Amino acid sequence: MNNGILPAAAAGFVTGLSLIVAIGAQNAFVLRQGVRRQAVLAVVGICAVSDAVLIALGVAGLGAVVTAWPAALTAVGLAGGGYLICYGILATRRVLRPADGQGLTTRGASTGSVRTAVLTCLAMTWLNPHVYLDTVLLLGSVAADRGPLRWVFGLGAVLASVVWFTGLGYGARLLSGALAGPTAWRILDGLVAATMLAMGALLLARTL
Repeated sequence: MNNGILPAAAAGFVTGLSLIVAIGAQNAFVLRQGVRRQAVLAVVGICAVSDAVLIALGVAGLGAVVTAWPAALTAVGLAGGGYLICYGILATRRVLRPADGQGLTTRGASTGSVRTAVLTCLAMTWLNPHVYLDTVLLLGSVAADRGPLRWVFGLGAVLASVVWFTGLGYGARLLSGALAGPTAWRILDGLVAATMLAMGALLLARTL
């Protein structure tokens, strides 16, 4: 491609990937849902579409609006931190008091579990103030340097999000064999609990 379109898209892909690959609450949740094969399409779709919306807002130049509303970010941080800690406590409870027969044999995707997964994924995505700072502000600022190619850069970042969450959600099932037993699930839930509690506490500490 001419006029720097391919380099701009590649730069957007790499930049976007660097912002979402780090292990965090959202990735830990997607991993757990992927291993359980429960509401994977919905969770992956929410993460990818949410990222696309946030990236578009950043490329459109709404980063200044985000920084102009510190009170809103504080409220989001408090709500998000509290939610992550509550989820971490529930995961800790599963570690200490696992359900009978816990393992992949209990993974049925009931209506309630899908609803819970969707609501949890939405909360982890939209109640995290760092999402707005990193995706809207940081990525938007980098995209602005691309001038007329900023939307190509943004498209590359969106593609990175789709590739990552699809690979994480559907690739996680490769761990199904290793996580077929209750002991392995207690270890996974322990990692999820530690991630959620740490991220929640960090959010509250930075917000207060």
